[in-house]
Amino acid sequence: MKNTAELATRFREVILNGTWIANTNYQHQLTGLGWEIAVGESGSLNSIATLTQHIHYYINGIRHVFEGGDLKIKDKYSFDFEPVGSQEEWETFLHTFFNDAEKFASLLEQMPEEKLDEVFVDKMYGTYRRNIDAMIEHSYYHLGQIVLLKKIVASAG
Repeated sequence: MKNTAELATRFREVILNGTWIANTNYQHQLTGLGWEIAVGESGSLNSIATLTQHIHYYINGIRHVFEGGDLKIKDKYSFDFEPVGSQEEWETFLHTFFNDAEKFASLLEQMPEEKLDEVFVDKMYGTYRRNIDAMIEHSYYHLGQIVLLKKIVASAG
């Protein structure tokens, strides 16, 4: 299997369909989740909705670069989102999130192998491979938080 296909598979595992690393994924954790739990707060912790929007922000920012665009995302804005106000808004967001994740994975699969070792936008960001690996690792980090938050918020309600 070529490296870009392997990375796309790893990305899909954490967001869409895998169970190998965490025995779960975003789609499994979030599909069917009530918006009240998704926006539920526990002290000063970010909500499930905020963490999911945060991951989506980075997926879209990197995907935009994959499509030939500029890197427009900034860390300081990566938690700035309108609150989710209903089940319909939550489900619409999830639909967009999962579709954008699949687009990201598809673009990654189609990427020429040699692109992985090229500079990603600017030398300070490292290579495409480094940024893709970081996206996968970052997603697992927040997936773990989401799993715990579901338990905390559900038990408090």
